[in-house]
Amino acid sequence: MPLNLAVLISGSGSNLQCIIDRVASGALHADIRLVVSNRPEAFGLERARKAGIPTVVLPHGNYLDREDFDRALIAAIRDHGADAVAMAGFMRMVTPMFLQTFPGRVLNIHPALLPSFPGTHGQRDAADYGVRIAGCSVHFVDEGMDSGPIIIQAAVPALPTDNGETLGARILTMEHRIYPQALQWLAEGRLSAKGRKVFLAPAARSKAFIGEPGEYMVFPPLEEGF
Repeated sequence: MPLNLAVLISGSGSNLQCIIDRVASGALHADIRLVVSNRPEAFGLERARKAGIPTVVLPHGNYLDREDFDRALIAAIRDHGADAVAMAGFMRMVTPMFLQTFPGRVLNIHPALLPSFPGTHGQRDAADYGVRIAGCSVHFVDEGMDSGPIIIQAAVPALPTDNGETLGARILTMEHRIYPQALQWLAEGRLSAKGRKVFLAPAARSKAFIGEPGEYMVFPPLEEGF
């Protein structure tokens, strides 16, 4: 059974595009039922329409509060038959009510090695701090800011000459690899969380792809197709 997925966006939707591409290639066993944006100008909506995916726009300013917005968001997701949620550059924190509706089935991608540099400018904050290793994290969403249990992380070199833009471009390449991988593990029912720790059940068949030495590091390793 494919993962019946809703993708939430607020901007360009590059992670949405990589999810669409992995579904089309057969690497990700998902049916993208819906793309939702809180911003009508988000370019990701055009990506979804081009792929024939239904879209819904819910401008958050039209709602009384976060719970009112989340009720509309839940209704849209349910109306389209999705039961798992991928946040892909969605610039909103969701309420406990939302998380209770889709328990253990809401994922997010963040452009930093959590728990370092949470928030909206992870790449810039890491570059400004002068780290030597940066990266990205896919995690289960909880009630905090980028604080949920971590599923997979990828690390890339950070250079003294980097700023948020140059470091962010290097990180984005790995975001596009690890997010579909995490969603495929969710589709296969292989993820379980105990407290802060996430466990990955072994697959009957899997081939890890590590990459060239020094290029990047991914933990747990990527599997074939990612």
